[in-house]
Amino acid sequence: MIAAFLLAAAPVPTAVDAELAFAREAQKIGQWTAFRKYADRDAVMFTPQAVWVQTFLADHKDPPKSVRWAPAHSFVSCDGRTAVNTGPWWGADGVHHGYFTTVWQRTEGTWHWVYDGGDAQGGPLPPAPAVRVHRASCRTKAPGAPVPPPPPLTPNQARTTPEDNGRGQSADKTLGWDWKVEKDGARKFRVYQWTGARYAQVLFNDVPAPPAK
Repeated sequence: MIAAFLLAAAPVPTAVDAELAFAREAQKIGQWTAFRKYADRDAVMFTPQAVWVQTFLADHKDPPKSVRWAPAHSFVSCDGRTAVNTGPWWGADGVHHGYFTTVWQRTEGTWHWVYDGGDAQGGPLPPAPAVRVHRASCRTKAPGAPVPPPPPLTPNQARTTPEDNGRGQSADKTLGWDWKVEKDGARKFRVYQWTGARYAQVLFNDVPAPPAK
């Protein structure tokens, strides 16, 4: 009886919890092994063009040491089942660093990421951040009126696609994102969050084209 009560009262893991677990696992089981473990079946990453993660990383061997990363901001849908995390990463060499952005979706209590992007940055190594969570409003423009629950997205509608562009949104439509990759590999990624009166752009990644080889 007590065990059942404790299980019922246990907090649901958040996207921040998932990100931190993902980062810890990368150190324990290997970088690409962890990427595959936490990735959705249709997750995308960029090389610089979009690729299916599970296919692209299928035969990738883990590097001797994994990169490290930690979320600084988590933009969450009203229903708490979709989130976009962003923060710094640190290279295994202790010199290179940059930022990452990961889109997470929770299905039947399990979190998987569907988008992973970011870029390198110059300057000194960033410190470990204290994460800030930004929750979307659950209200409509009418004061006190809740956001009407829309029908859930189909699996295909909720996923991005490995083309030159993609988009997605939370099932309650309070968090959405889109991305576009140019022919030269430059990429833009935007995140919109519902404020209760409008959609506000809360994150913008402008990734330049990689240097020509």
